[in-house]
Amino acid sequence: MNRCAPDARRHPRARVAIVLALAVTMLAGCSVGPDFVRPTPPPADRYTAHRLSIEGAAPADESAQHLLLGDRLAGDWWQLFRSSALDAVVRRALAGNRTLEAAAATLAQSEEVAAAQAGSLYPQVGLTSGVGRQKYGAEFLGTLPKPPPFTYFAVGPTVSYVLDYTGGAARSVEQQYALADYREQQLDAAYLAVTGNAVMLSLEIASLREQIATVESLLAQDRENLELVQRAFDAGSVSRLDIISAESQLASDTTSVPPLRQALGVARHALAIVLGEPPANADSPEFDLAQLSLPTSLPVSLPSELAHRRPDILAAEAQLHAATAAVGVAEANLYPRIDLTASTGQQATALGHLFDRASNAWGLAGAMLVPLFDGGTLRADRRAAVDAMHASAANYEQTVLSAFGQVADALEALDHDAEQLDAQARAQDAARANVDLTRTSYREGNVGVLQVLDAERLYQRARLGYVQATGQRYMDTARLFLALGGSAPPSAAATGAALRHASAR
Repeated sequence: MNRCAPDARRHPRARVAIVLALAVTMLAGCSVGPDFVRPTPPPADRYTAHRLSIEGAAPADESAQHLLLGDRLAGDWWQLFRSSALDAVVRRALAGNRTLEAAAATLAQSEEVAAAQAGSLYPQVGLTSGVGRQKYGAEFLGTLPKPPPFTYFAVGPTVSYVLDYTGGAARSVEQQYALADYREQQLDAAYLAVTGNAVMLSLEIASLREQIATVESLLAQDRENLELVQRAFDAGSVSRLDIISAESQLASDTTSVPPLRQALGVARHALAIVLGEPPANADSPEFDLAQLSLPTSLPVSLPSELAHRRPDILAAEAQLHAATAAVGVAEANLYPRIDLTASTGQQATALGHLFDRASNAWGLAGAMLVPLFDGGTLRADRRAAVDAMHASAANYEQTVLSAFGQVADALEALDHDAEQLDAQARAQDAARANVDLTRTSYREGNVGVLQVLDAERLYQRARLGYVQATGQRYMDTARLFLALGGSAPPSAAATGAALRHASAR
């Protein structure tokens, strides 16, 4: 038997103290409120209701795209286009984009806030010191003899601690770290957005430049057509109506150039902003579709995996975690608050005796604040926290469904892009064959020059449709990779942005 321990049978106060200590110890290991459980995504093993033509094994045509369902994007996803120029643009965007830098700084701020909140779980130790002059009056001592005014000196440490027997403080720390995780996912989303915008705008610029070149070729055919009709009119072989028709065709085709040039200018300006440069000073690269290679093998993660790697889904999950912890915080506020304080030090009326043994002083105190009546505020706060948790759960589910829908849309678009490109290719081949046949007939004297020019103009229009379909296929491929959440971690970009932010402090 431990002789140092008091006999609880002889000392009722000791028995009460032991019971209270055991109760506090057991409660200290508990946390009120629900524990966060990672949500399970909706059960699905594919994105579209029907099988797509691009699914399955690799087709015999090496240029045809096909899905690798269940595979994951490896490396920086834009490198699948195998373009060093495109890779250089993305790197420039990661180095200069301000949105990415702001997201990295916001993440750093959230992590520091969480670390500061975690400090509240530990005892708070401080050192106090003071000097003053005091005179007591009748209000304090009443009719007792009053000492003369005196000077006092004091120095010593103090310790304060909030007994977190409900786990409310721990829930608050959990909430802050969940919010920091949310900011981290926002940084990942910003990284994906910056790389995605850089790629999409580059592809759009390449497509628009080729469309403009095709339209300019079409206009050249229209001008040549007008010149030939004018000469035929001067020779008296055609009527004035033919000239008007040729002029009308040239004017009609000319109207398609300004919108394309406007779209090209807007895309260049937007790319400059993504690169972190003013549009007037940006050295925007000029892309051609010929510099890019269309990815034919498309790794597509399963829906269950997508829910655990796409930044916006993970951000919604982190918000749900924070909302769940907030319920625990609100529930802990319904319980009494227990504050423990202790102090020790030296107190004396003469500085020379401040550190004498007789000047030793100490104090222990405990305070309990029990909520008795607050007009229903605390319980309303808890109900509001529960409602917020339910809203976060619904938002998470909606975010997952929207992500599945975006991937399904991208897959459908690629499936139809293949059909559209095949149709445009056949139309272009037919127009090319028509040009060759018309030229042969012209050499044999069966048709006039106008028929040859019309055939060439139709070919240029078919060529424009093919260019548009090709550019759309490239952009829809990039959209699929973005809908899948990309693949590259933003560690390098986040580190660079954080270092730039720290150096600017």
